[in-house]
Amino acid sequence: MPWPPYRKPTPKNRWSMYPSLHDSVARLLAEHNLHFEFHPIDDPIGCTKEYDTNIMGKFICHKRACPSHGWSSKKIAITIRMYAGAKYNGRVYYQRCKSCNTLSQPILDDSYAERVAYRLKKWSGIEMDKPVYSGKSKGPHNEDLCEGCKDGHCSALNAACSDGFYPGA
Repeated sequence: MPWPPYRKPTPKNRWSMYPSLHDSVARLLAEHNLHFEFHPIDDPIGCTKEYDTNIMGKFICHKRACPSHGWSSKKIAITIRMYAGAKYNGRVYYQRCKSCNTLSQPILDDSYAERVAYRLKKWSGIEMDKPVYSGKSKGPHNEDLCEGCKDGHCSALNAACSDGFYPGA
């Protein structure tokens, strides 16, 4: 009998940071001659500004017995922080599988870099138009499955995406 396909173990954390996406953020900031470094310490202490919003991506359920292989989400919670010395980071929250409640780390799309760069530009005094929300959600946001909601950092708790813009834009 062949071995079942390998799946990554369930993550122990409820959120992650993505320093590997800094180059994408830096390119968007450079359009306005802004230069920030990624702050690798995931701690609100020392941050000068903090903002909760949402980004988009997909999740893979890593539980072998689960009938769900994954899902996409238009409301992945992120807390963007700015620190002294032109530094920033973003804490991206995980979600749980609706079928089996297994925690999953998101695979992010371009919205991460766009949202982080947008917020840093706004904080730096650059006039920005609100980004237009692209795409239609396939269902309501489930607060019980969102680690950002559980931690009090999900923008879906504070605003509904009914006006055609990202909540908290």
